[in-house]
Amino acid sequence: MTKKLLFLFDTDPVPSVFDTVVGYDGGADHIIGYGGVDTKNVGALVDGCIYTRGPKEKQFTAIFVGGGSMVAGEAVFKAVKKRFFSNFRVSAMLDSNGSNTTAAAGVALLAKAGALKGKKAVVLAGTGPVGMRAAAMLNIEGAEVAITSRDKARAEEAAKAIQERFGFTPTAIGAADNVARAAAVKGAQIVFAAGAIGVPLLDEKDWQDNPTIEMLADCNAQPPLGLGGVEATDKARERHGKIVIGALGLGGLKLKLHRECVGKLFESADQVFDCENIYAQAKVLA
Repeated sequence: MTKKLLFLFDTDPVPSVFDTVVGYDGGADHIIGYGGVDTKNVGALVDGCIYTRGPKEKQFTAIFVGGGSMVAGEAVFKAVKKRFFSNFRVSAMLDSNGSNTTAAAGVALLAKAGALKGKKAVVLAGTGPVGMRAAAMLNIEGAEVAITSRDKARAEEAAKAIQERFGFTPTAIGAADNVARAAAVKGAQIVFAAGAIGVPLLDEKDWQDNPTIEMLADCNAQPPLGLGGVEATDKARERHGKIVIGALGLGGLKLKLHRECVGKLFESADQVFDCENIYAQAKVLA
């Protein structure tokens, strides 16, 4: 029986243990991880994937691009796809920093809880991998999206990158502290917190009495959480008359989605999993 081989191309120096474990849980027989992968060295790695097995066996080789930087991951993913031609290709997936699967799980659960079309959505700390992907997925649902950063210039840079990849430009907001972020969410119906571990982004008092906010999601599972007053285990729970989703509340769907996509990589040799179809799969599983 042909072994299912998953090659982990990580843009960080050391390949991700998390992605390795979930890759095995997703059905890979063997995972080979490479750290420090960039656009200059990835070509030879891809060649090793596409030239070694015959047409009928290529579906059992797949590539997973990860690492902490979405910018670096997108560049490597683009270089991987550029190396493919004719039937010399294998399936590939991009999930830098768990960005696609985490954002997809959070937005899919929000969309399941209520319609997002036409709503104003603010992604707090929206310049990281998860925040940028969440902004894109909220746009797919028809929301009017804004992203915040402590540095306005960084928010503008991220908005430009989103425009180049997805064809829309979210509003860029500079919000250096919780007071500024409280001002940023005024008038919004959706709040998606995508900050780093242990970084509080919004106090409970700044959303509990906000008359327009309907739903909130927080991706931070370790205290202090991103959104004050939200528990990590909340899953479409009502608090102060709003629907709230915590990091562990969306984490089950994120892991299920990650495993599901890895499994699908081995169904054929021409699968490409990135933001749009990972999000579509999340909506099926939510």
